Amino acid sequence: MNASTEHRHGDKHALLAAVPLFKNTSPEVVDAFSRASDISLYRKGEALFLQDDPTDWFYLVLSGWVKLFRETFDGNEAVIDMVSSGQLVAETAIFEDNEHSYSAVAIEDATVLRLPVSVLQGAIEKDNQLALAMLSSLSLHRKRQTREIESLTLQNASQRIGCFLLRLCRSDDEGPIELQLPYDKTHIAARLGMKSETFSRALNKLRQETGITVKGATVMIPTIEVMSRFACSACSNEFPCDDMH
Repeated sequence: MNASTEHRHGDKHALLAAVPLFKNTSPEVVDAFSRASDISLYRKGEALFLQDDPTDWFYLVLSGWVKLFRETFDGNEAVIDMVSSGQLVAETAIFEDNEHSYSAVAIEDATVLRLPVSVLQGAIEKDNQLALAMLSSLSLHRKRQTREIESLTLQNASQRIGCFLLRLCRSDDEGPIELQLPYDKTHIAARLGMKSETFSRALNKLRQETGITVKGATVMIPTIEVMSRFACSACSNEFPCDDMH
């Protein structure tokens, strides 16, 4: 292995060691993943994998945004999540009959670390800490799914947008808060289960209720208190949500 290759291996090892799934695993396990992985660039619109593809890989997003979605029989998309830097994609696929249950597509140029599922399967059998971390990951996925079902059932469209904006804030933010939307409003609408026209109407109502201002991708929130009082009134959680990452 030449010096350049060894340097890249060290970089990958450091990236993986910072991921919660690998945080308490042995350095030898992290090293095995590092050596078996590769860094790949996916251009905007390019698929990492498609629904029903074999689960040969799972992914650590290093930069950019990746959309996770299922496609309906009539060609519409049900967006499951949007993931970015530091987040894993398809790490739980080993429990899904060796097929991806959704598709993953880059919505902007994205760099990812591809990791073999076969290495994950072998490591889980040998490393109790990794097995426990996988259970924790599954629990977090279930908690987020439960929260989103509650949101779709109980919150109106304006409250769901408010909740989305709150999840971009920190719990210690004070005074006027300036946010940059992480991706375009069309994708935000899809992520929140809305059509674009519904999103526009709901955003206007949110402006009226909370006094936020929106200019392009910049959002100004006057206070966390006003936003959370409006968005969280139909939710069993208070800001900050315990599953925020």
